[in-house]
Amino acid sequence: MIEHHLRYYATKQTMISIVIIWALIILFILQPGIAHDGAEAGAQLFVHALLPYLLPYIILTQWLLKVPVENPSKKSWKRYMKAYVLGSFGGFPVGAVTVTEMVKNGDLSRRESGYLLAACHAPGPMFILGFVGTELFGDTTSGWKLLAAIHIANILFLVFTLLAIKGKQQELDTSQPKVQKKRSSSPLLESLRDSSTVIILVATTVIFFSSLGNVLTTAISKAFAVDLGITKTVLLALFEMTSGVQSATDHFFTHPVFPFLVAAIISLNGLSIHMQVFVIAKTTDTPLFPYLLSRVWSVITVPIFLYFLL
Repeated sequence: MIEHHLRYYATKQTMISIVIIWALIILFILQPGIAHDGAEAGAQLFVHALLPYLLPYIILTQWLLKVPVENPSKKSWKRYMKAYVLGSFGGFPVGAVTVTEMVKNGDLSRRESGYLLAACHAPGPMFILGFVGTELFGDTTSGWKLLAAIHIANILFLVFTLLAIKGKQQELDTSQPKVQKKRSSSPLLESLRDSSTVIILVATTVIFFSSLGNVLTTAISKAFAVDLGITKTVLLALFEMTSGVQSATDHFFTHPVFPFLVAAIISLNGLSIHMQVFVIAKTTDTPLFPYLLSRVWSVITVPIFLYFLL
């Protein structure tokens, strides 16, 4: 009986997925110009706002993690701080790349990686200060304050993370064998290869979800009497963070809530970044529940911290 219900549920889920996919295909066919504009906007945002800030740091982080260390530290807090510094300051999805690479190196267990994936997740300083602070806020100081609010929230979550790990289990998880990593013969070349995979993943998700958000915004605005600016900002924020931030700037720049709206959108991340993290985390079977919990925490706390800092 249970097996029958499971098969029924799986079949139903598959049918729902097929219906959604075909509905989106038809929607894209009916609105090719809008889909093109959304994809083009996503590509431009990737090239101008993400690639220059993200690529160099991903390469350097990968290179550093692949350099052989003769006597790695046995102290947990040093490994956690290494993950936080490299992951949190590299931009999305460098935190996921850092944590999964440390799992492959044997520096973290699966249990530890789940918590650290949640804590070591933040936009890069160059993105916040350069794109958000200078180009959107028109003020680098506001960019610094937003960056501080993000890291206050992350550090508090990291403290909760350390307490959770210490309170339950500090030893390495033996239920899941670690991926044994061979000593790298050419760390730089391997970092370039692996970084290109991550960049392609980022570009693919950003362009796809920007196009999808644009098409759905237009469809909903035509079908219902809703404000285009609000609808576009909400949908793009749900699908693609950078596009959502740009839309918030276009429609709410003069509104007092603008900086806090941007903080919430960046903390929410959007499906584009979540998909990047899920794909990367899957390579080491990293638990994702702490990551999902941390997104709720950040959306609530980062705008509050920013309010007090401003």
